[in-house]
Amino acid sequence: MKIATKSGNTGHNANLTIRKPKATDGAAVNEMIAQCKPLDENSVYCNLLQCSHFADTCVIAELDGQTVGFVSGYIVPAHPERLFIWQVAVSPKARGLKLAKSMILEILERQICHNVTELQTTITSSNAPSQGVFRSVARELETEVKRKVQFERETHFDGAAASEILWQIGPFARADVVRVAA
Repeated sequence: MKIATKSGNTGHNANLTIRKPKATDGAAVNEMIAQCKPLDENSVYCNLLQCSHFADTCVIAELDGQTVGFVSGYIVPAHPERLFIWQVAVSPKARGLKLAKSMILEILERQICHNVTELQTTITSSNAPSQGVFRSVARELETEVKRKVQFERETHFDGAAASEILWQIGPFARADVVRVAA
């Protein structure tokens, strides 16, 4: 999908493309995520797998040909009605374009998500920007958000990282996704 937009940081007209990633995008995704502190960085190999094996449930955004956004996700193997969003990254160069929400909705629109009725992610309690994005997605889909601790600081991270709160957004119907995408 190509979109002409005004770049939030430069004020000039820019060409924004949102598309399914391919393996050759892995290194650029890795480099862009490294610039999005405090996001956890994965190995280039992990990003290569996301851009190839999981391409159907991931999305990349390019602004004037430069990688400025990436969302990785997957259909939960034991629950094909759930799309789990693993990571959302938006470069500082593309902030203010509502890119994170657009990328998530782009994935939900795809045929692979035809049976998806629930969106899941984990967010730390201090990550207000991510909380805002997923609240906005829930509002767009006119559905509720349930939260519970998924991975606890002491039990799962040996005290080295903050607890991850599971956000369950849904249920929603395919018609809700189509309505929002229109």
